[in-house]
Amino acid sequence: MIFASSLIRILLITIAASSLTSAGLADAAPRAGQSTPNFKVISTTGQTITQENYRGHVLILDFFATWCQPCRQSIPHLVDMNRKYGKQGLQILGLSVDEDGERVVKAFTDEFRVNYPLALAGDPTTADFGVRSVPIMYLIDKKGKIVEVFRGSSGEMARSLEQSIKRLLAE
Repeated sequence: MIFASSLIRILLITIAASSLTSAGLADAAPRAGQSTPNFKVISTTGQTITQENYRGHVLILDFFATWCQPCRQSIPHLVDMNRKYGKQGLQILGLSVDEDGERVVKAFTDEFRVNYPLALAGDPTTADFGVRSVPIMYLIDKKGKIVEVFRGSSGEMARSLEQSIKRLLAE
């Protein structure tokens, strides 16, 4: 009986430690008010892109996948936002988490007439941003600080994103 009790305690401690580790991973995602993690990606057109390319601009980092239906629904809105606010200082960078490679992302660019750079995110970038699911968008101010994190896709989220962009561009 003492052995079984000790075994149960060890099992409960192991489960608790595992839960804390999983929670710690979720906490690793950058939050509003924090600086943007350093990143370096290669766009589908072959350009090296880092966060320094976007200093002085309002930036949307959009982590997406070509097979993700909510991602596919949000892309036309991002294309429209880039058209509306690009000349005012908005920049958008799409970071694909697709494992099928650049060919799939290039086809997606053509299909959706994406008017902003796309790149494969890669494991280091997705880890640094704590990406566990898509879509997830980071709205970043002109100084490189994360202002908001948007998860999922909805009309309400799109309206909130646009209002935040207008505010940041006016600063």
